[in-house]
Amino acid sequence: MTPFRLQIITPDGVFFDGMTENVIVRTTVGDKGILAHHEPYVAAITISKFKVKIDGEFRYGAISSGIIEVGKDKTVILAQSCEWADEIDVDRAVRAKEVAEERIGHYEKTNDRKNLDIAEFKLKRALNRIDAAKIIK
Repeated sequence: MTPFRLQIITPDGVFFDGMTENVIVRTTVGDKGILAHHEPYVAAITISKFKVKIDGEFRYGAISSGIIEVGKDKTVILAQSCEWADEIDVDRAVRAKEVAEERIGHYEKTNDRKNLDIAEFKLKRALNRIDAAKIIK
């Protein structure tokens, strides 16, 4: 496969900047695989697992929403957060899941829609991180 440049950028900085042969992300309309010479493309990314093929091997990770832009010279992913599956602190993710579940219960009772939405987002993110970590175990 022909390699191409991939950049993954989060608010914390550059997560990944290197050559890849394939990247697969989940967009709002389904999974999208990107290879070299892909047509220009922009899409929203949902909270999901992703994978990047580097030197013939896939590396898996968890991503928390963002966008992907495929251009002529490179592909850029701007993400709220991103982690490699083998670097996820599962205990921390489980604690985040438990806290989010507690908050969801509270905000449902108080009918606090704004905070309920935030808690649901955090629950989805924690579950995604837990699932991504399972891929490599």
